[in-house]
Amino acid sequence: MTVLHERPAGPPEPDARGRVAELMGMREQAVAGPGEKATEAQHAKGKLTARERIELLLDPGSFNEVEQLRRHRATGFGLETKRPYTDGVITGWGTVEGRMVFVYAHDFRIFGGALGEAHATKIHKIMDMALAAGGPLVSLNDGAGARIQEGVSALAGYGGIFQRNTKASGVIPQISVMLGPCAGGAAYSPALTDFVFMVRDTSQMFITGPDVVRAVTGEEITQNGLGGADVHAETSGVCHFAYDDEETCLAEVRYLLSLLPSNNREMPPAVTGPDAVGGSCDALLDLVPVDGNRPYDMTQVIEELVDDGDCLEVHERWARNIVCALARLDGHAVGIVANQPQTLAGVLDIGASEKAARFVQFCDAFNIPIVTLLDVPGFLPGVDQEHGGIIRHGAKLLYAYCNATVPRISLILRKAYGGAYIVMDSQSIGADLTYAWPTNEIAVMGAEGAANVIFRRQTAAAEDPEAMRARMVKEYKAELMHPYYAAERGLVDDVIDPAETREVLVSSLAMLRNKHADLPSRKHGNPPQ
Repeated sequence: MTVLHERPAGPPEPDARGRVAELMGMREQAVAGPGEKATEAQHAKGKLTARERIELLLDPGSFNEVEQLRRHRATGFGLETKRPYTDGVITGWGTVEGRMVFVYAHDFRIFGGALGEAHATKIHKIMDMALAAGGPLVSLNDGAGARIQEGVSALAGYGGIFQRNTKASGVIPQISVMLGPCAGGAAYSPALTDFVFMVRDTSQMFITGPDVVRAVTGEEITQNGLGGADVHAETSGVCHFAYDDEETCLAEVRYLLSLLPSNNREMPPAVTGPDAVGGSCDALLDLVPVDGNRPYDMTQVIEELVDDGDCLEVHERWARNIVCALARLDGHAVGIVANQPQTLAGVLDIGASEKAARFVQFCDAFNIPIVTLLDVPGFLPGVDQEHGGIIRHGAKLLYAYCNATVPRISLILRKAYGGAYIVMDSQSIGADLTYAWPTNEIAVMGAEGAANVIFRRQTAAAEDPEAMRARMVKEYKAELMHPYYAAERGLVDDVIDPAETREVLVSSLAMLRNKHADLPSRKHGNPPQ
């Protein structure tokens, strides 16, 4: 007979409730982070914590966290004694106005938000989930770069992020929100995304910091002077939107998301149009001077055309001679590209060409129709422009328009001269519909320049050269630059009353809403660089 020995007495095995209590304790620790002192230090810098930022970005109560209890496995340099939950990055999904959005946020309170192997793996996972589910990805960046103690493993983590940024490009919207420092190779992930938001004074981006710049070049400069929000919004063009505080910044991210589709297989969300479709825009008759040499503010024209006069201008402070904006017409999202006569007379230059080209490519990738408003005297002449590569930079805009398959409508308000007219979505490069106001002037060049070339001999031989030149300019305008010359040749579909512009655009876009166009089969094109 077998005798069963009793198990020695000891602490009782925890029941399910005990396990759940243990879990809740771990979750509370993960949510609390490194402690109140670290949170106070973050707030003292004028910055919110990662979780506070997520709460502002997403709809209340919608956030679902992924891998909250993840901890690193690295050893050496004291890392084995510091293994906080989340490993310095919070990842998950939630909703913005009821639509699913994926997000990751660096927690600067943990390792300064530095990226290690576990940290990177969490980001890789949420990026893969966003791509698989077809939802926008928003990164809330506030990190000190690679975790030096983990060496090459940290660098490889960045490589995985870059590869996924590229794979997701044109498939899901990617938005980078810079809420702290971003230095070295880490800056390339935001550069690969569709839009970059920055907050003044607290966020910076640069490849090499002020100390390295000082050591190599001897130049003295602050972090904000080198890579602050205003620098990237006005000078480099790296930043699309810059704001004074995080609350405003994140509210604008929500607004941007409301204008975008979740992925490239969907149309942008539509809302009920606040204005009557047939609403007259009589103010346009006074906003735009007939005299082509007089400037005006193109943004006022746009505000008259779009729903509620409300639009989101992209790169507002960089390359100001062209305007790129997202708005709604009759409740449907539309991308607007427009010359700005108030700056450099609205000419195209290197910066304007790059700015508009990328915006056109973005709209085309995400099924957003493009309306182009022309008032362009040509490309900016000058040695700096030619040596800077205006040919290849201008070709970027040309390539972007020619490659775009979304509905495209162009409207010529006043001047449309030379190659700039062709590049700005003329009918000859594939615009679906082209309209013009009665104030339009479409020509190879301005009448004065044309007359100087064509009638050079007659003018030189005349008894009164100035009188002859004036007569020839008038004759050239009457013959080749009258408002109906292009319409008579089918290069403009219609000349319209400016007051009817909104109605014409709304009805035209409605007709084109189901447009389908195929590009030739290819791996990818080779756009100008």
